[in-house]
Amino acid sequence: MKTLQELLNTPRFSDLIVLSTHKSLEQPIESAEITETPDVANYIPQHTIILTTAMNYQHDQTGLKRLIRELKEHQSAALAIKTGRFLNEIDPHILEYASEIDLPIIKIPDTQPLGALLHQILSYLWNDQTQQMTYAFDIQNRFSDLLMHDVSNARFIAEFGKIINVPIILLSPWQSIIAHSRHFSDEGKPASHYVNQLSAEDFRKIDREKSAFILKDTDHKPVQMTCYPIKVNHYFPFYLLIVTPENIPFPISEFAIDQAILVLTLMLYKNQEVKKSFEHLKTDFYNQLIDAKVNQQTRNWLDLGKSYGLIKSKTYQVAIAYCVSSEETKHHVRYQKEEGQIVGNWLNEFLPLRLKDVAIFKLRHTNNLFLLFQTPQSNTEEVLIELVEELHHILPIQLRFAFGNVHETVEEIGDSYIEALDSLEATTQLLYPETIQHYQPKGLSGLFEKLDLKDVHYFCEQTLKELAYPSDDTMIELRKTLATFLGFNCEITKTASELYLHRNTIKYRIKQCEEILGLSVQNTENSLTLRVALELSASR
Repeated sequence: MKTLQELLNTPRFSDLIVLSTHKSLEQPIESAEITETPDVANYIPQHTIILTTAMNYQHDQTGLKRLIRELKEHQSAALAIKTGRFLNEIDPHILEYASEIDLPIIKIPDTQPLGALLHQILSYLWNDQTQQMTYAFDIQNRFSDLLMHDVSNARFIAEFGKIINVPIILLSPWQSIIAHSRHFSDEGKPASHYVNQLSAEDFRKIDREKSAFILKDTDHKPVQMTCYPIKVNHYFPFYLLIVTPENIPFPISEFAIDQAILVLTLMLYKNQEVKKSFEHLKTDFYNQLIDAKVNQQTRNWLDLGKSYGLIKSKTYQVAIAYCVSSEETKHHVRYQKEEGQIVGNWLNEFLPLRLKDVAIFKLRHTNNLFLLFQTPQSNTEEVLIELVEELHHILPIQLRFAFGNVHETVEEIGDSYIEALDSLEATTQLLYPETIQHYQPKGLSGLFEKLDLKDVHYFCEQTLKELAYPSDDTMIELRKTLATFLGFNCEITKTASELYLHRNTIKYRIKQCEEILGLSVQNTENSLTLRVALELSASR
């Protein structure tokens, strides 16, 4: 983009004379207009040079002050007045006022037709813009070629930095450095020095739109940085940081940067989708492994799972990683999907660095993740809690883990998974679940907890009669004796010893129970039914 100073230095505009002081000559100039309208400032774009004869001010130039003020407020580039026809000279007080508010006043000689001058200025600017457009499309083609050749993020950023010749940094959605240009290596200035100066509020601002910040370089001197959100994901963007953007050489324009960002977005999206394809294969394998016990499949799982992180071990434990939704996000399906994807990428990057032999994949038809721990480590829970806190410090994500028990064979991984699911289900009853939730066996009553309460009561009352929900002391003692008797597999001696009663008392009470129930309690089928009913009625 050309500046007013560059335009005035061009030989074809050598007869234009700046009359006021000119601090603002380095500002950009993007267009030119001929007008005699006093309120023209309301109808022109920024960085425009206004050409006029000032015919409306030939009898009173004081009105020019208002025009100059309004042009300055609308960030006009300059006011160029043709003298000789309506104004012979411009009043020194007007020039002094223009100097005070820093709007350049340019004198156009009376020999210069305004129409011809307008055409020359626009041709000059359009030639500049055409060059910028051509270069922008050239950059797009070069980067598209990199995309087609499947280059790495590091290679793309290196090429980008080489083209625009200023330092650039690419950050992940959790603000860690993915790649940076050679400027940091060559100058010995770490990229992290600039990233660490951005606050959480700064990143929230970048999430919404392109933003500029003044930071400190390694010599504690102020330096400008422009930050762009790379919207591969809607809620969790990547970030492109450009240090000292004011040093980007001509003819690289903002449009050229936009073209490069577009290709970068496509490249990151493509890499993300390729990664998803592999994750789908991984998910399919582990789903088959989980279902193997139910389907009675016998396969060489260790050989098949080598490429998916499965190893030979004597301890296998499954944990389900899940996110606790906030009030704002619990109904946002797209947010939850992206959140699960971010958590998966986060764990895949950082968990293997701290714990050995952990296989991670996305659970089918959910946003949750399956973690398979295959090597016993004493600090597993400590590491997971640290990761949860680190992630939450950067992003508004509440990560939690539901664990199954440890099992010894590959074939039993499915059992640990079922236990992890039960553990996860238990957390749904909790308002503030713990970071780590372990499996708690439910006992016999747990098998029936999803049944309708009325059905459970009906079953217990039909099976146990007056012994189902007794309030009378006699019935309570008979129920206790029956439960103990059945618990000791109908052995009278053990029952008597447990209750501190005589054998004959036990016999008498069991006989009373059988009369109430109308059946033999020592019959195998009856015994099982009675024990189930006693367990259910005790827990309701």
